[in-house]
Amino acid sequence: MLARGGGVTVWRQIAEAIEAEIASGALASGERLPTEAALSERFGVNRHTVRQALKSLVDKGLVRVTQGSGTYVEAKPLAYPIGARTRFSEIVLGQAREPAGRLIDHRIAGATPEMAEALGLAAEAPVVVIDSAHFADGVPISWAIAAFPMPRFARVPEVYAATGSISAALAACDVADYRRSLTRVGGGVADAVDAARLEVAVGRPILVMESVNVDRDGVPVQWSRSHFSADRVRITIAN
Repeated sequence: MLARGGGVTVWRQIAEAIEAEIASGALASGERLPTEAALSERFGVNRHTVRQALKSLVDKGLVRVTQGSGTYVEAKPLAYPIGARTRFSEIVLGQAREPAGRLIDHRIAGATPEMAEALGLAAEAPVVVIDSAHFADGVPISWAIAAFPMPRFARVPEVYAATGSISAALAACDVADYRRSLTRVGGGVADAVDAARLEVAVGRPILVMESVNVDRDGVPVQWSRSHFSADRVRITIAN
């Protein structure tokens, strides 16, 4: 029951009630919340009040809103080990979740100074750049910008679009295996692009990971900068 006219606003009481249900397990990880209409009826309030309550839960990282689908309890964080063989699909499958990758955009461009240094290229050397999003059980885990030297990796966008797999895209360009040679991890807060691609609130904490992969001969094949929702991963460094 809501205490009206007291010291705690109605929307906050609703948020606290839903948060308690998440904490107790009554609302399970990944479960869809009732609709705004159902919550309005349950608590005897208008939808605006319900929206305020849900927004506060989004801001706390307890729920996420998927446009056109609904509001969901955030899933248990994904354990994300970083080592010589860091493979998103293998990490997700190893935790009984379903991985997916989606191509957002691609282009041919001159390498930025950062890309050129990481890939051992001359300044402005041509690279193929892809923007991609990565999911576990349909939940956005990260999005990334990645660069690959041209002309060797011209097919990367085509193959990645079809498979959602960087490993498959590199294999199509005769890179049978590759390893991580560099990883840098930093922190930040979500801007409008992060918020849209990760389905988080602007200002939520994110992790920014810069990495370089090399082929069997030690030749750099990929530079990337990935933005992770900090609430959805627990990064560990493998020895």
